[in-house]
Amino acid sequence: MLKENLRGVEEKINAACKRSGRSREDVTLIAVSKTKPVETLQQAYDMGVRVFGENKVQELVDKYEALPKDIHWHMIGHLQRNKVKYIIDKVDLIHSVDSLRLAETIDKEAKKHNLTANILIEVNVAGEDSKFGVRPEELEPLINEISHFSNIQVLGLMTIAPFVENAEENRTVFARLRKLSVDIASKNIDNVNMGLISMGMTNDYEVAIEEGATIIRVGTGIFGQRDYTHV
Repeated sequence: MLKENLRGVEEKINAACKRSGRSREDVTLIAVSKTKPVETLQQAYDMGVRVFGENKVQELVDKYEALPKDIHWHMIGHLQRNKVKYIIDKVDLIHSVDSLRLAETIDKEAKKHNLTANILIEVNVAGEDSKFGVRPEELEPLINEISHFSNIQVLGLMTIAPFVENAEENRTVFARLRKLSVDIASKNIDNVNMGLISMGMTNDYEVAIEEGATIIRVGTGIFGQRDYTHV
C-alpha cells in the first residue's frame, strides 16, 4: 500500500507542478509520520523517503534515535517552549513559530548548541480560533523582532488551512500566504529569507502547489488513516 500511495502522491505533485509551470524540484514533500510506528517509517525510508514531519516532540525524539541519521526531520506541530531543548539539534526546520517568546527560547537553545535554527513563521491566514499562528497583520512586526536574533534564520512562512471537502475553497488561503511572503521579501529585512512556503496537506496539496507552496505536508495520503489508539 505504501508504495502505491507514494507513487500516487508523486504523480499528483508532478501534475500540479506541470499545471502551474513549476519544476518538481521546487516542491519538497514531507511525509507526515505522526502516530506511525518506526517500522512503517523504515519502510518509507527504504522506498527513498528522507524527509519526515512530526507533530509531537517526544515522538520525534524517539524516532530520531531509532532511525537512520540521514533523515531530515521537520517539527510541524505546535511547539511548547519547555520542549525546544529536546529537538533543537535534531530538526532541519521548525515550521510552527508563532510568538516572540518561542523564538527567544529557540534562539537561546540554538546558542547553547552553537548552531543556527531554521524556522518558519506560522500564520493563521484563515483566522480560525482553533488554530495556532499569528494573524497576518502581526506578521511583519514579529519578523522584525526575530530578525535580530543571532542564532535563528527565518526561511519563510507556514499555514494550516481549514479542513474542507473541496480543496478549491482553500485556494484563497494559499494565495494570501504567498502574497504575505512576497510582501515580506520586498522589505529586505536582514537575516530573513522568504524562500520557503509550507502549505497544503493530503486533501489540498495540489491546489497549494499551484499557489506557490515549496513544502507540502502529506500524512494520510502516504501512510493511510492514522491510528490514535496507541498515542
